[in-house]
Amino acid sequence: MKRHGAKRAAARRGKPEARKPQAGAAEAGRGKAAARSGKGPGKTILADAAIAKAAAHAEASMRAELRNRTMLAERMAEEAVTEAEEIGMLLGEDEEEGEDDSEKSEEDQYFLKPPAQGPPRPRMRPAPALAEEEPAVATALEAAHLFPRNLKTDYPVAVRAEGIWIHDRRGKAYLDGCSGAVVCSIGHGVPEVAGVISKQARRLAFAHSSQFVTREAMELAARIACLAPGDMKKTGRVYLVSGGSEAVETAIKLSRQYHLERGHASKFKIISRWQSYHGSTLGALAVTGNVARREPYTPLVASTPHIPPCFCYRCPYDRKFPSCDIACVDELERVIRQEGPDTVAAFIAEPVVGATLGAVPAVDGYWQRARAICDKYDVLLIADEVMTGIGRTGKNFAIDHFKVVPDLIVTGKGLSAGYTPLGAVIARGPVAEAIRSGRGYFEHGFTYSANPLSAAIGNAVLEYIEKHGLIARAARTGRLLGGRLQSLRRHKVVGDIRGMGMMWGVEIVRSRATREPFPPSAKVSRRLYDACLEEGLLIYPGSGTREGQDGDHFIIAPAFTITTAEIDELLARLHRGLARAVKALPSS
Repeated sequence: MKRHGAKRAAARRGKPEARKPQAGAAEAGRGKAAARSGKGPGKTILADAAIAKAAAHAEASMRAELRNRTMLAERMAEEAVTEAEEIGMLLGEDEEEGEDDSEKSEEDQYFLKPPAQGPPRPRMRPAPALAEEEPAVATALEAAHLFPRNLKTDYPVAVRAEGIWIHDRRGKAYLDGCSGAVVCSIGHGVPEVAGVISKQARRLAFAHSSQFVTREAMELAARIACLAPGDMKKTGRVYLVSGGSEAVETAIKLSRQYHLERGHASKFKIISRWQSYHGSTLGALAVTGNVARREPYTPLVASTPHIPPCFCYRCPYDRKFPSCDIACVDELERVIRQEGPDTVAAFIAEPVVGATLGAVPAVDGYWQRARAICDKYDVLLIADEVMTGIGRTGKNFAIDHFKVVPDLIVTGKGLSAGYTPLGAVIARGPVAEAIRSGRGYFEHGFTYSANPLSAAIGNAVLEYIEKHGLIARAARTGRLLGGRLQSLRRHKVVGDIRGMGMMWGVEIVRSRATREPFPPSAKVSRRLYDACLEEGLLIYPGSGTREGQDGDHFIIAPAFTITTAEIDELLARLHRGLARAVKALPSS
């Protein structure tokens, strides 16, 4: 306030009057700022001068934008107009809170301006026609400093989204058939969530978890615990983080400290499965069983034991369920004994394997046996539900299908439905109690753990899911979606269709009879993705289904809110994309 007061004093000492702002951006900035500050015709010359300066900046930037049509110029114009608005709001607030009314009244006698004629002009934006003429992909100049996932790919530039549709800068609409990376479970652009983001950001955006707890974090923890199975509902403790990889890292460390607190310092090994994906950070990558993602970083990751997955389509024992007696889960006990039960801390697995195998659920009995084996050898059971948690499979968690209560549940993605980075670990009562009765604190943490802004967004998403019955809807719509996907079998390259709820995988093969996959050099999953992109459909491709070396698949996992008509449109585009891709594939 003192700074603004000094500026007003300087103005009264003879500072020259600002030039009259030109039409266009200047009028827009002044009109909007005046409206927000509530001063109307009584605004001081200092406010008008400041707004004129910022608005002139906006006008110059807008001219540059119209001339160059670059993303940078567009952003400059937007920021300049926003600056004009904010100056008006700051000065308005300062006058209300800190300036003597009599002094303001005296000043206004000399500098009163006539009221603006007509309604305030809207903020200037590039005309839609101009925006549509821009290239759909980022230009070399615009993308010069961004480090994308793939430096050899020209990505479309997304500009807005609503429901299951994402629009690029050129105006092309893409049907989001995979919720991004199986994330956007409630759809894009939900107003109720957007409103919470704005309100919470103004009230309390950050408080470090080493210094405060917040109402938002406590409420979210309670909501998540209520969704958890068994005794976790009452005794579970929820550790909030910023995503799936962080959550897996947290679960690994928590498993280790749990055994330390109980005097079992030798227990540190985490057993996981091949053809799994648990995250990109080094700890999560160590337990990941995706060979291709591990290979470049092998010297950096810890050596951890892995066992085969529960994958009937490509059974490593060449047996069939149920006559196989679930031989793959027996491997867990064999490896625990081989490694030494006094060294094994936990077993982590996905109830429905996502990114690496393409929506492969375990057979009934697998998780029940895994629970019994873990109990026998004092090993914690961790369910990785980053992709499947919060309703994706038609139940709160995928583990609910198997009626098993794990010791730790890792979740993310659907927890915030893409509206903020958010993840969580749910720890069963005895795990948290071991920490509390031991040293008392968990030797772990992240800067944004339990931050109130993300927690508030998570609460809004879970409230929206509950209010609209979206988990039950995911179960119903998932059955419809799964049934409609069976029509893909008319394409000779479709080998298997599996999944549950709103998460389905389709495996692509060279020969349906032998299940022989295409060679990795054919890049089938990438070709299929590109073909579907041309059709305006987003799918989630993957590879490595056969022993991590070859085998292609893709996941279909739209928002729970997708309509029947939109499912029909998804299938139509998918059929066209498959037909287009098949024409370009090597002959079988």
